[in-house]
Amino acid sequence: MVMNEFKGSNEYVVSEELLRSVNIAIALEKPLLIKGEPGTGKTMLAEAISKALGKKLIIWNIKSTTKAQDGLYVYDTVQRLYDSQFGGEGVDDIGKYIKLGKLGEAFCSDEQVILLIDEIDKADLEFPNDLLWELDKMEFYIPETQKTVKANKRPIVIITSNAEKELPDAFLRRCIFHYIAFPNRQMMSEIISAHFGALDETLLEEVLRAFYMLRDLQTLVKKPSTSELLDWVQALRIGGITPERIAEELPFVGVLLKKTEDLTALEYRKNRSKNGVRW
Repeated sequence: MVMNEFKGSNEYVVSEELLRSVNIAIALEKPLLIKGEPGTGKTMLAEAISKALGKKLIIWNIKSTTKAQDGLYVYDTVQRLYDSQFGGEGVDDIGKYIKLGKLGEAFCSDEQVILLIDEIDKADLEFPNDLLWELDKMEFYIPETQKTVKANKRPIVIITSNAEKELPDAFLRRCIFHYIAFPNRQMMSEIISAHFGALDETLLEEVLRAFYMLRDLQTLVKKPSTSELLDWVQALRIGGITPERIAEELPFVGVLLKKTEDLTALEYRKNRSKNGVRW
């Protein structure tokens, strides 16, 4: 039995496979690596787990310039130099100038937290390898203070990747892996219902037909994601759009498509529809 068992939530629709992966990672105390295309709810998963288990969520957003050290701690040498020049007290106390990063914050929490390392594949190739020891042993050493920071309570670690680059094998071996496939129509219908309640059946059917038609266009540079679909449904509701109008003109298409090339491809498809081909 998993002590911290995640059973999903009313706001986040989750497959049985993903539920199992989350609970296995929690039980084995291993990071859960979630891959999937943008907009499939990877980040929202960590938020849902945090809410369902009643645990604080700490988010470490990874950028191309992020280094592993940033997540551990930063030694503020500039502030210490400033204090020494202007008579600040406690300059000899180096610990005063050690600022914990997100990983350090998670380790030092008195209660177990959810740590989200978001979009790890944005960093350089060495970034995941540089975290192997810390994620394995749940500790790191601060040479400036000659102290080791160990996790008071082992955090539940969720790591997301958009699969933009391959992650090192040594890193992958330490993770439980799950790929979030893009939702089929049935699951997407459940996702929409979770966010907006029961929609008019005809409207829902037309929304899904139009959405998956767009995703099936082979020429699209950026396919619309789940998050963009939810924004589109909200726009349609605010605008009082009928199913018939969706079929005729696809209103508010800029909510779904964000590339000029994709809008051009859609316009071509719509022009064909005037000659008897339904867009």
